[in-house]
Amino acid sequence: MSTVRCTMAQALVRYLCNQFTIVDGEQVPLFPGVFAIFGHGNVTCLSEALEAVQDTLPTWRGQNEQSMALAAIGFAKAKRRRQIMVAATSIGPGALNMVTAAGVAHSNRLPVLLLAGDTFVNRRPDPVMQQVEHFGDPTINVNDAFKAVTRYWDRIVHPEQLISSLPQAVATLLDPADCGPAFIGLPQDVQEIAWDYPTAFFEPTVHTIPRPRADRERLAEAIRLLKSAKRPLIISGGGVRYSGAEAVLGRFAEEHGIPLAETIAGKGAVTHDHPAHVGPIGIVGSTSANALAAEADVILAVGTRLMDFTTGSWTCFSPDARFISINAARYDATKHRALAVVADAREAILELGEAVQDWKADAAWTERGRVEFARWNSMLDGFQRPTNDPIPTYAQVVGIVNSKAGERDLLIAAAGGLPGEVMKNWRVKEPNTFDCEFGFSCMGYEIAAGWGAAMADPTRTPIVMIGDGTYMMMNSDIYSSVLAGHKMIIIVCDNGGYAVINRLQNAKGGASFNNLIRDCRVKEPFPVDFAKHAEAMGALTRRVESLADLGQAVDWAQTTDRTTVITIVSDAFTWTPGDAWWDVGVPQVSSRDEVIEASKAQLDGRKRQRVGV
Repeated sequence: MSTVRCTMAQALVRYLCNQFTIVDGEQVPLFPGVFAIFGHGNVTCLSEALEAVQDTLPTWRGQNEQSMALAAIGFAKAKRRRQIMVAATSIGPGALNMVTAAGVAHSNRLPVLLLAGDTFVNRRPDPVMQQVEHFGDPTINVNDAFKAVTRYWDRIVHPEQLISSLPQAVATLLDPADCGPAFIGLPQDVQEIAWDYPTAFFEPTVHTIPRPRADRERLAEAIRLLKSAKRPLIISGGGVRYSGAEAVLGRFAEEHGIPLAETIAGKGAVTHDHPAHVGPIGIVGSTSANALAAEADVILAVGTRLMDFTTGSWTCFSPDARFISINAARYDATKHRALAVVADAREAILELGEAVQDWKADAAWTERGRVEFARWNSMLDGFQRPTNDPIPTYAQVVGIVNSKAGERDLLIAAAGGLPGEVMKNWRVKEPNTFDCEFGFSCMGYEIAAGWGAAMADPTRTPIVMIGDGTYMMMNSDIYSSVLAGHKMIIIVCDNGGYAVINRLQNAKGGASFNNLIRDCRVKEPFPVDFAKHAEAMGALTRRVESLADLGQAVDWAQTTDRTTVITIVSDAFTWTPGDAWWDVGVPQVSSRDEVIEASKAQLDGRKRQRVGV
């Protein structure tokens, strides 16, 4: 047998360099790059291997382990899971910093390969620097924390184990059902070991993403149920976009007169003005989609995990409504006693369309969707209309930025008040130009993801919208993007703290406490000059004082040659209204009358929930 002698770290890198996939008919690297921060756990072996192939597998220097892994996730999302970045760290705190990012990838069903240095298998120098010792179990270290937030986990304790582990990691990363982060721990003493690997292990391999077809009997049952519907509704989730089913589903909805609502992950599968589109659904959704959801008798849920923000904590639907759930993942498809069609979204919709060619929803129901959506658009126009108020609302800010954005510009948001505001107010001009990370709602995703998305497609500009709280939490990839030459436009809405959580706190009877800066234990509140801060990291910046200035600043930002940051003071108390209910814990005993009243209202709301049916 022909063999190649190399270290475990060199073998890992060599294997990654020889994995390919097909994107739009072109063969491209499956792993186009590595984000890395080197420490003693990976700089002497893994770094040596990466340096030797830097022209084939480029390595990008991160500023923070969490943010570089988030950049890898933003890249994967922009690529719609077709290419995968690697994030590599040393041991201890560097590895643990990536756990949050792993949670983002796991919740959102997104692929990223995480490589972390590990302690010594031989234990001779123990305890090594940054090692966390467990007195009763010496096999445990911080890398075991990844087990809770990864789809695949392994620790390589012998160089030969790579031969079985890496193909399984890649298979997980590419599996439509199990897709999520894969983690591999790399003990320092094993990284250095030379071993004779089979040459066949490094042969170039071209991977394709499988498209599982539906069970025929289950599909036939779904066809019968759909054709019995008088008031059907489609909920389009993120799986529609990852399957490449956007056009197929949009055409299916239009041809059969079925109103189409979108989840947070699914927003952008169709354009805002698509004939079947009725807006986003749920807690951060539209009055139009929610009105239709309340009356729908059959809901066709495609590629969605039906999280609480989509379902209004399961109060958005009639107790008698039936669900057909098309999903590559059995776990998601079987929720709430749905008729589970475990299949690729695109293939299942094509087969469903073939079987119901002559069937259409009632014309009055289709027209109802158009009327409700027109009413919603009229409301949006009112929310976004400029006024002379010195401090603009989020709706007004989003409206201006949306109007100035190019058709292919990618909007990115994740946490705070902006997810609700962009879900409602951002009108998608071209499919797949919207990324709101809300599976984990991770503060800090936004700027890092902007860097990854800019790297994924240099022909379009990511527009990152964040609040001041998120900016303070993680902003260092402004510097990364300027260093690397990957431009994004960042809009910072400064509302003086964690305003949307203050809103929730007040809405459930609580006093404003520890959210807005003025309500915190501080010597004296003062604002941060975000423009100056970003300028110090190499960005071009502008602080604006009005909506008119904001529009001009966005026009200017489109012409700049690097990451550009625009800041504007925004209203902390005016939000685009919604009409869906959310289940959160509210104290049943309190000295505040407002809390007691809120608790009673919460208990009343729970009476409307579908309980697993």
